[in-house]
Amino acid sequence: MKDTIAQVRSYDSSVRLLMVNQFTINLGFYMLMPYLATHLAGPLGLAGWLVGLILGVRNFSQQGMFLIGGTLADRLGYKPMIISGLVLRTVGFATLGLVESVPALLAASAATGLAGALFNPASRAYLAADAGERRVEAFALFNVFYQAGILLGPLVGMGLTGIDFSVTCLAAAGIFAILSLIQIRALPARRAARTDTADGVREGVLRQWRGIFANRPFLLFSLAMVGSYVMSFQVYLSLPLEVRRLGGEGRSGTAAVAVLFAVSGLSTIVFQTKVTAWCKARMAPGRALTWGLVAMGAAFVPLLLASVLATAVPVPEGGPGVWLSAALPPAMSALLLALGTMIAYPFEMDTIVRLAGNRLVATHYGLYNTICGIGITVGNLLTGVALDAARGAGVPALPWVALGALGLVCAAALHVLHHSGRLAPAQAEEGRRTAAA
Repeated sequence: MKDTIAQVRSYDSSVRLLMVNQFTINLGFYMLMPYLATHLAGPLGLAGWLVGLILGVRNFSQQGMFLIGGTLADRLGYKPMIISGLVLRTVGFATLGLVESVPALLAASAATGLAGALFNPASRAYLAADAGERRVEAFALFNVFYQAGILLGPLVGMGLTGIDFSVTCLAAAGIFAILSLIQIRALPARRAARTDTADGVREGVLRQWRGIFANRPFLLFSLAMVGSYVMSFQVYLSLPLEVRRLGGEGRSGTAAVAVLFAVSGLSTIVFQTKVTAWCKARMAPGRALTWGLVAMGAAFVPLLLASVLATAVPVPEGGPGVWLSAALPPAMSALLLALGTMIAYPFEMDTIVRLAGNRLVATHYGLYNTICGIGITVGNLLTGVALDAARGAGVPALPWVALGALGLVCAAALHVLHHSGRLAPAQAEEGRRTAAA
């Protein structure tokens, strides 16, 4: 941990502030969001489809607006978009805690999603710009702060929600309000370099978008990385469902789910910088990305083996055996997913900048997030179908085989992109010139 702190201090104040920002953003977000569905369905008494609609509006407004948010950041500057997103989320979270009507809840949910679309691409582009040649290490540290916020947020939210959910909402809104004021005062202004046409006129938005969609290496890389997000999201979807299936809905099941999140978050906080340093010293970025996807695909092997063994060896009906059978395989899977993310994430963020040719970086991040967000939605739908089909057919191994195969396919795609030179800086520069033509 001392090494991590020393690394953080070695960066400019703007980079350090962006890292603290991300911790605080995730702290406030995860204080509230894990308990929102329970609040909507419980005290407010909304029907299940309305709860799903309100939560879905937040996700849709964020994923659907990432490209717009990134484009605005490149044209208007990174700082204004970061502050606008923080202010909008302040208003959205406060509204969620104070209103009960469905239209107001929908508007608040959409506002919280749009807020993420505004500050996420801008903050990553800002970090990439100010970190310079140390981007990989900077994004490794960024992920440490990111995971720390995810780990601590639900714990703080649990205590506040025990008082009242409105207290949680107002506390989260207060965090974003304070963060907004800090950005206004302390975050230096940063703008992306202008992109002009041959006659010196600033490029229009549509022309910029056409250039990005013509950047084939970037699009191929984005599609290859979709699987990584589908697999990592299983910490929130299939792994907790498997824990509940084996351990039940009682305290043992709840404790086992808590172990999942603790393993995922703590391992990243402790090992991220060491894993990144080891990988950077021994392999090219494309190779590191490939091995990261391999590790994520391998994460489902413990669940596959547990499913196979469960058909041959009866699961204990009570005692510690139930807890171990419910917690151990998913925890091992969560650890391997975290390891794969630790390997891939810093190189992934750096590769996007290189494939963008250091041009319109926020817009590239925005489109990348949109592509991956669509992939997560489709992937979660298919995973849910596979889980239901597996239970109905008595083949519990089916989802784990499918997810493991997804990891191998995406790893193979990255291997091909790496060895074909499409992820190399020279190829990225060629893609940039093609996009600008």
